Amino acid sequence: MIVGRDFFCRDAAEVSQSLLGKYLVRFVNGSVVGGMIVETEAYYGPEDPASHAWKGKRGRNEVMFGPAGCAYIYFIYGNHYLLNVVTGAEGVPGAVLIRGIEPTFGKSLMKSRRRVKREIDLTNGPGKLTQALGITLALNGADLTSSEIAVVEEVNPTKLQFSVKSSERIGISRGKKLNLRYYLGGHPSVSVPPRK
Repeated sequence: MIVGRDFFCRDAAEVSQSLLGKYLVRFVNGSVVGGMIVETEAYYGPEDPASHAWKGKRGRNEVMFGPAGCAYIYFIYGNHYLLNVVTGAEGVPGAVLIRGIEPTFGKSLMKSRRRVKREIDLTNGPGKLTQALGITLALNGADLTSSEIAVVEEVNPTKLQFSVKSSERIGISRGKKLNLRYYLGGHPSVSVPPRK
């Protein structure tokens, strides 16, 4: 069952944690590709120096101010698309970055797009999973409750083997000390293991 808009109309950190164990799926030409979400990061607005909305509404971040449940996609480092899900009330910026999924559906299509030796490397990072699922800027602003990309609620006993952990966000310099990264501790599809 596709998750409805009310699920996303909440605080970014709350949505970030609630997404763990749900499925991110992309419907492509009658087939499904995707997997269980195992890692996320929450971002806010002007109070969050790591957020794209830190300096207000401008250009590429406009989707962050729109309705909850829409995809906010941007291009980074000249070669990666990153997928975020807009959260909270319309007009108030908030989003959750999907950092890692467990490859579950459409693995052969993922492998043809990623060409990696180990299956674990298909989707264990935010740029990897968008490449594996064929997510590009063409889907920026897509409604995850009624389009070709969605979050699906499905019972997954695998999730019960892992506990939800939190840490500092990854790959940022500002606002780094905020514990807004959430992941299934010990899951092999998490992009960066915790520091020891």
